[in-house]
Amino acid sequence: MTGPSKNVNLALQGGGAHGAIVWGVVDRLLEDGRLGVEAISATSAGAMNAVSLASGLAKGGPEAARQTLHEFWYAVSRLDVMFDLFSRWNQWLQALKLPPEYHPYHAVIHTLTHTLPPNLLNPLNFNPLRDVLLKTIDFERLNHSPAPHLFLNATNIRTGKMKVFETPQISVEAVLASACLPPYFQAVEIDGEHYWDGGYLGNPAIFPLIYRRGAKDVVIVQVTAITRDEIPTSAADVLHRITEISFNSSLMREMRAIAFATGLIDNGELDQTKHSRMFMHWIGNDRLMSELGTGTHFHPEWGLLCRLRDAGREAAGKWLDQHFDDVGVRSTLDIAKMFL
Repeated sequence: MTGPSKNVNLALQGGGAHGAIVWGVVDRLLEDGRLGVEAISATSAGAMNAVSLASGLAKGGPEAARQTLHEFWYAVSRLDVMFDLFSRWNQWLQALKLPPEYHPYHAVIHTLTHTLPPNLLNPLNFNPLRDVLLKTIDFERLNHSPAPHLFLNATNIRTGKMKVFETPQISVEAVLASACLPPYFQAVEIDGEHYWDGGYLGNPAIFPLIYRRGAKDVVIVQVTAITRDEIPTSAADVLHRITEISFNSSLMREMRAIAFATGLIDNGELDQTKHSRMFMHWIGNDRLMSELGTGTHFHPEWGLLCRLRDAGREAAGKWLDQHFDDVGVRSTLDIAKMFL
């Protein structure tokens, strides 16, 4: 392989430990080598995948990027030891065959997270991901690398608006802001403003990739399940489904706007020299993501992460086999079927 023959933009969703499926997708695209990545818009765990990819590319190209992604997610899995006690407790509770809403552990966690503010729930402002990022990501190098251009999405608490951090001003604080999920973490302060997880307003945001007027192809790598076959019944499952719908809502709205604008361009009602005709693509495994338990977002066990990585690699491989020739030519995502 002599190098990339086509350039694309990536839109990487967040989703806690489930973001390992994005790792697998990116790993397979890098292994294939035919696609270059011009820009990335990413949120939460997607932002962590984005900086891992960019840092690795800046260090030594695609193979270094694959290694950096592996190092990051392995380091994340080592944090899972703090959840081992909770895991064993939950296994015992499962043996009792009680509905999740009756589990004492869930009751305690629900009470704490709904009554204590973040500064009391997490008074030391402990975030183990900070050290992982600082050990695995070369922020200085990725900020001065010509590609990919990064757009990391966060939510400004004061204004209620989206904040997009971009190279060459990406810091560890920007990544943590994009992944700051209340009430487990205190808001991240940057230049006097405070931020929460970007998923509330853009998971991920597509507009930065359109406005930059570079590559016309956007590959959305989906984490959060859009559809589910069963109606949730337990309290935990209901709350989980509410979160899924909420964290997909901004993407739904943007895809509706893109579909509308694309129709106007295709019908000659908008000047194609002034308005970009984007080609939209999608890689994911909605079936698998809908089958994962509600607690696995916060349980980065290495076996689960590897399972998700392999699923992502498989999904990306199938997409490459079916649609590589379409890149730069047409959209392969049926926006109306999936998002409208």
